[in-house]
Amino acid sequence: MTDHPLPVVDLGAAGRVGYLVPAGPRLSEGAIEGVVDGLRAAMAASVAPVAEVTGLSAPPDQGMRVVSRAGWVRQNCAMAGDMLELAARTPLRRPSGPREQVEARVNGAQLGGALAFMATRVLGQYLPFGRDPMLLLVAPNVASVERELGVDHADFRLWVCLHEQTHRLQFHQAPWLRDYLIRQMGALLEQPQRRIPAREGLLRGSVLDALTTPEQRVVFERISGVMALLEGYADVMMDRVGPDVVPTVGHIRRLFEKRRSRGGVHALLNRLLGMDLKLAQYRDGAAFCQAVIAAVGVDGLNVVYSGAGLLPSMEEIHDPQRWLRRVHP
Repeated sequence: MTDHPLPVVDLGAAGRVGYLVPAGPRLSEGAIEGVVDGLRAAMAASVAPVAEVTGLSAPPDQGMRVVSRAGWVRQNCAMAGDMLELAARTPLRRPSGPREQVEARVNGAQLGGALAFMATRVLGQYLPFGRDPMLLLVAPNVASVERELGVDHADFRLWVCLHEQTHRLQFHQAPWLRDYLIRQMGALLEQPQRRIPAREGLLRGSVLDALTTPEQRVVFERISGVMALLEGYADVMMDRVGPDVVPTVGHIRRLFEKRRSRGGVHALLNRLLGMDLKLAQYRDGAAFCQAVIAAVGVDGLNVVYSGAGLLPSMEEIHDPQRWLRRVHP
């Protein structure tokens, strides 16, 4: 198989644009230290409860960091470069000639702009694709949301960590999953890019619709099934930990779901940027996991980590009985 064509991306330009992200809420030095220390404690405290409710083994200590918004952008710029090289199976190449230099800067600026926007919203993230997998928590965003919702700070920080720790255990349980997703990204790179005005995508539903071909959407469906499983599983498990560990878990979930489903400009931005698909992944994936657990228990659901052939398709995510008939006849 030949190497995939690798787009030229100026990661330096991505960083310069991405680092323009606002720093976040204004807090006193003492309040900042309190958030950072609280998140570090929550990261350590979240490992054992997640391992207990999921039945997944905890990996050896990996990088777990509390970062600023700019720090989150920096880590994701680095991961973007690693992911492109892994998916294309070739090192990032330097642009040749003025035209490619302009293209690389434009691609980098677009990446940086997207990361800057996301950096204001992401609470935590597990990065499995970089050279050194790590768990990140974005301190200013956690501080902003916990104050906006008026929830118990310690409970909310632990609740957020439970979700990200679940992802960490998922990839440790299924070491093949990282390479599987990289191969799917490589399949996307194999397809020719669709060059049409983005405004068509706005009319049809999202920019993603406009910029992808039918062949690419098949691969996106495959990736979406995996992401729905991963996100839905983490959402279910963070709540299954229960009030013994997070006393106000029910209250936090109700407020957080209300915030997720906001309308107005938030819903419009989600649709245009394709983030409504991400929200659907949480909802549909959680419904799938709950249905499977009700039928065959957590151990029965955990067989998805045994191999790629046991991953649910998007059709099975929407119809868990199809997956159950295939995997647990």
